[in-house]
Amino acid sequence: MNIRIRKAGPATILDLEGPLKLGKDEESFRSQVQQLVDAGSTHVAINLAGVTDLDSSGIGSLVRAFTTLKRAGGKCTYFSATKRIMMLLKMVRLDTVLDLAEDEATALTRI
Repeated sequence: MNIRIRKAGPATILDLEGPLKLGKDEESFRSQVQQLVDAGSTHVAINLAGVTDLDSSGIGSLVRAFTTLKRAGGKCTYFSATKRIMMLLKMVRLDTVLDLAEDEATALTRI
């Protein structure tokens, strides 16, 4: 998994590319979010457009990132999920828990 980090005003945007599955991909995402929190960046928008596959471990890491940022007093918004990824998130009812936006502009207004 490739993770590109960029800033947009007060928000940090993570562009994820590749599968978010058990193993080094999921671990690198989790550690990246923790590094942002440790550095004081607690308003994060996560671009899911490049996520090619997602398993239960990946879903868990999305929830963990959301709760970690919320506990740190920040916000976490996910945006641009593909139809397949969105279907997976709806199947496990996370569309009612996570903050999911259609595009980057919408996500940034929520942060």
